[in-house]
Amino acid sequence: MSRNTGEKAEIEQVESIHSDNPSDGDLSFKQYTEKEEERLKKKNLLVRIKNAVYQKPEKTHNAWHLLTNLTNTQRITFAAAFFGWTLDAFDFFSVSLSATRIAETYGVQPSDVTSAITTTLMLRPVGALIFGALADKYGRRWPLMIDIVLFSVINMASGFAPNLPTFIGLRALFGIAMGGEWGLGASLALEALPVEARGLFSGIYQEGYACGYLLAALANYAVVETDSSWRVLFWVGAAFALLAVVIRIWVPESETFERQQEARKVLGRSLWSEAKLAVKNHWLRMIYMVILMAFMNFFSHGSQDLYPTFLTAQLEYTSTQQTVTSVIMNIGAIIGGTLFGYLSNYFGRRFIIFLCAIFAGAFIPLWIYAPNIYALQFGAFVMQFFVQGAWGCIPAHINELSPAAFRGLMPGLAYQLGNLISAASSQIEATIGEKYPIQNEDGTYRLNSKGQRIADYGLTQAIFMGCVCVGLSIAILVGKEERNKDFTEYLTEDLNGQAIAPEDIKAHKTEQGNL
Repeated sequence: MSRNTGEKAEIEQVESIHSDNPSDGDLSFKQYTEKEEERLKKKNLLVRIKNAVYQKPEKTHNAWHLLTNLTNTQRITFAAAFFGWTLDAFDFFSVSLSATRIAETYGVQPSDVTSAITTTLMLRPVGALIFGALADKYGRRWPLMIDIVLFSVINMASGFAPNLPTFIGLRALFGIAMGGEWGLGASLALEALPVEARGLFSGIYQEGYACGYLLAALANYAVVETDSSWRVLFWVGAAFALLAVVIRIWVPESETFERQQEARKVLGRSLWSEAKLAVKNHWLRMIYMVILMAFMNFFSHGSQDLYPTFLTAQLEYTSTQQTVTSVIMNIGAIIGGTLFGYLSNYFGRRFIIFLCAIFAGAFIPLWIYAPNIYALQFGAFVMQFFVQGAWGCIPAHINELSPAAFRGLMPGLAYQLGNLISAASSQIEATIGEKYPIQNEDGTYRLNSKGQRIADYGLTQAIFMGCVCVGLSIAILVGKEERNKDFTEYLTEDLNGQAIAPEDIKAHKTEQGNL
């Protein structure tokens, strides 16, 4: 391996010093030089690792200015996307928050109910594929309208499910509808926003997930305190979702999509031919996006889905304590996602995600084994601050990595295939925790107030999240990013994967005599 100029100069300096002092120390000249070369190689490796993740920060923009300097069209487009994702999360977390009571209604274990969560996650890639393809073919607006109507109807039906198999079947259909929401909403929202605001609004958009969880926790608390049925949660979620339909009536089609449609027409390409071209040029990137999203989904689902059950079933928190803890952790998520999303525009998406993975791993003991409720609530706050801090970068990062002609399909599909891989997170944690319940020092099993063995959900979550933090750190280190790429500048690609800009399309139309 050849040395760079700096390394050569440093070695020459060492050689010069040693030639003047041949008896300096016990090491021979050759041994001394070899040690210096080894030191420089290690130093160079660390520099390469740092440069692989950390980029020189760009000039910052005032966050308040970014929030208030949007057009009315940009505001309503983002609001519609954010509201849809919030309600999606509300409906999804209705299951995990009420898993214990659903299990009692159907006479099963909580781990049996969490299979509904697994089923929902497993079917989401189907929805991402269907609605993503429709979005790239016909636009973002109408597929999103159809999608939110579907998951509203299915969620309403979930509240009437007479038995567990029916409930799981409905949650499977809900998974298909839910799979179409994130990718289309993120594409529609981010394509309409200025580049300098993308990181901030990426974080805000993603935290619609935490807002949905927060609303679901508050609604669940109201249901428990009034001794109402868990079914009310699903009916309320369905009613909220219908409100999003009204908002989306006023959302215009994506201008970027309309330009891409024009580019396809001018170039004489079909969606299928563009798909083959995208796979040919970007197959390795697509695989990487799925792997990254698998770790990201393990990161969130492993730290969230079973946590309410851990609080009530293992720690035996009251419904009030569980709700307060859920509210605190989701406030941490909202703050973290927004803050780190904003910072990712300047420090880079991967650097922020790597930082969050490291700090989340460091706070696992406080998140699970805190000595009292207040310390545990602080641990839950910090854990979600970093988990959702990493997620705040993802809508922008994944859309920037996606091929231009498939920004409706690829972000959502990569996200949901990652969900498919991580689908069994809560079920794995719950099953292992129930298989190895907590034991006393004398070897007997610890029992709860009902005389039942207490599952060790805490230990399984701690080990699970430790592994995920390490895996995510490695995955983000080996990736790439295209921070702040201009979506309007890259409409499609030529046969060699080179970007085709609006000026190229205009020139092509001129050659054809269309201008």
